[in-house]
Amino acid sequence: MTSKSSRDDGRLKIAIQKSGRLSEKSFALLERAGISLQKSKDQLLCRAHNFPLDIFLVRDDDIPAFLVNDVCQLGIMGQNSLLESQQLDPDTFGGLQQVMPLGFGRCRLSIAVPNDMEYTGPDSLNGRTIATSYRGLLAKYLAEYKVDANIVTMEGAVEVAPRTHLADAICDLVSTGNTLISNGLSEQETILKSQAVIIKNNVMRSDIDSLSEKILARIKAVLSAENSRYIMLNCPTEALDDIKAILPGSQSPTVLPLQGRDDMVAVHAVCDEAVFWTTMEDLKARGASSILVVPIEKMLD
Repeated sequence: MTSKSSRDDGRLKIAIQKSGRLSEKSFALLERAGISLQKSKDQLLCRAHNFPLDIFLVRDDDIPAFLVNDVCQLGIMGQNSLLESQQLDPDTFGGLQQVMPLGFGRCRLSIAVPNDMEYTGPDSLNGRTIATSYRGLLAKYLAEYKVDANIVTMEGAVEVAPRTHLADAICDLVSTGNTLISNGLSEQETILKSQAVIIKNNVMRSDIDSLSEKILARIKAVLSAENSRYIMLNCPTEALDDIKAILPGSQSPTVLPLQGRDDMVAVHAVCDEAVFWTTMEDLKARGASSILVVPIEKMLD
């Protein structure tokens, strides 16, 4: 798929989706990790200007093949697509590792049936025909529940299969559920909850592995900062234990003396959970004052 010289050029290579729901967020994530890219939707390859990194823009379904052939060493893709590839061809793709969930591209792989179909559980699918783009995952689910159903593979517009009498039910990705509703379908079973993940091949050279660890550390820092807040407040010394107990997700806040005040201290903490208005009101009720909550741009452990 690529020449040996391009593989040995000392640059880390990441495969991401060329277009679609994950592409824009993948680019944004890399940019927040400090990677400057010159990108174009019309080209296969983007090069970073400030890091030895190349980005391959490919179809989501092709990303596992790019990794197992060591064209790319990391990939960002939907967990659903990875698990489908591994289910259909475990010998080829079973060695790919999921190294980090990314928190975006959330969806679920679900079974849906027409609103007028009586459904009481997986047994209701016995003898039925189910249309899907995820034959491997659906077959695994049906086998687990000992359901004997016929699977029809469709690459697109799966939701129209019952209306066109191609199938009795469907197994498809669901985000909001609006598409199902507009096609007269109701969601009945969730086979898999999915999100974007970073995957890694298992044939990486040590120098490239070092680069990948740097990128992964940056991305982890970006995700940690995204979900964290820095909180500063003043509190009475006697209320310090109560204040520390309700700071969300904070293990070891910094406590500083306030100049000229023996009865008050300043508390600074990184909270890895959301800080809601109710939390701030609880802090105030316990004597906290001058409460300030700010986002964190970068955070490296």
